[in-house]
Amino acid sequence: MTSEETLTGTRRNLKIGTTAGSLIWNSLRSSIGFTGDRDRQAQALKEALGSLRGPMVKFAQLLASIPELLPPEYARELSELQSNAPPMGRPFVKRRMANELGPGWRKQFAGFELEPAAAASLGQVHRAQLHDGRDVACKLQYPSMYETVESDLKQAGWMMAMFERYEGSIRTGRIVDELKARILEELDYTLEYKRMAMYREILSGETTVHVPAPVAELSTDRLLTAEWLRGEPISAAFDLDAYDLRTRNEIAVNVFNLWYRPLYDYAVIHGDPHFGNYTIRDDNSVNLLDFGCVRVFPATFVEGVIRLYEALRDDDREKAAYAYRCWGFGELTHGLMEVLNEWARFVYAPLLDDSDRPIGDREHVSEGRTRLSEVRKKLSEAGGIELPSEFVFMDRASVGLGALALRLDARVNWHNMFNAMIEDFDRDVVEQRQAELLARHAHPAVDASRRDLV
Repeated sequence: MTSEETLTGTRRNLKIGTTAGSLIWNSLRSSIGFTGDRDRQAQALKEALGSLRGPMVKFAQLLASIPELLPPEYARELSELQSNAPPMGRPFVKRRMANELGPGWRKQFAGFELEPAAAASLGQVHRAQLHDGRDVACKLQYPSMYETVESDLKQAGWMMAMFERYEGSIRTGRIVDELKARILEELDYTLEYKRMAMYREILSGETTVHVPAPVAELSTDRLLTAEWLRGEPISAAFDLDAYDLRTRNEIAVNVFNLWYRPLYDYAVIHGDPHFGNYTIRDDNSVNLLDFGCVRVFPATFVEGVIRLYEALRDDDREKAAYAYRCWGFGELTHGLMEVLNEWARFVYAPLLDDSDRPIGDREHVSEGRTRLSEVRKKLSEAGGIELPSEFVFMDRASVGLGALALRLDARVNWHNMFNAMIEDFDRDVVEQRQAELLARHAHPAVDASRRDLV
């Protein structure tokens, strides 16, 4: 690493440390009655992090997606966080592409746009054309991300430990470990290539969902080239005047299928519900564009999801206890189980109601915050609880679906869709199906010697 890169890294650490320290201090002041202007503080935090690229931005986005982990002002601002750091310039892009594909890289494309079509926290996307006429997206990772991730996540872990000390209802160790593992996976574009191919197989029978085809000869561990899928941003359908209810319902059902069909058939879920990862076609089918965050669960975890639904539906305390054991909670006291069931009844409400209905409403969101605040208070009084690591991205996907359905104002029978998916669930069958799937899309070891190339 050059002296200039070392200086840049030092400045970055100082900025992150100062920003995180300010966040902790302001939160501690609020907890003892010195409220200050939390809206302004949260806005300042978003602006400070937005000037950075890399893992800290991704970590903050993930934290904001975990219900009520952060104060609502911070969660609201960080949920809108985007990296505002300038994209890599043309000379830098040329050098990076030469590092990935060799000095004659331009000859492998009929055309390549040096200005990025999109830029995110870990990399930027360039549109290009192949000699056979196909349009492709080339996702090129920013330099020195593997070096940056270690220092960024060390500071993020410190920040979460401080939150745990003053909040107390949820122990954050597994949450931080899970987020670190997933961010490291997002830096591995060879793994993302495999996940994209895997999702093409999983969803091959779904005519309303489309997954781009990756291009092997133009992909490396830091460059991912795949088919460019045309479509409108899914946020366009949030215009309730431009899109009628039937169309919005159809889009919501298609997204429900692309998220949950892989879960109940293969114990796999797409863990990034950011609206920018989805576009819609003229026939209301949905393009799924990014596969950096895919979570593979034990089949027992998915069984726990189903058994808890059945327990709530049938008021079966023994089945609820079994569901929590599937999730790794061990033996729970009667009081802790009742607290968890209280929150579960609220979360499962749309699935338990056999009717065409919205997934919730604005009052529903406010009620959810109130209920979760009460649950966390009771958990804290009972000594706190450590959530299984799988909850992070299961909750994230569920919240993402809920947010999307709310914005679409979709009104469908969530109960019928869910029950149709789980009616043939067999844990042993899912385990076997998953093992065969992962074997077909095995991931080779990443060449660590390439990680410090610029």
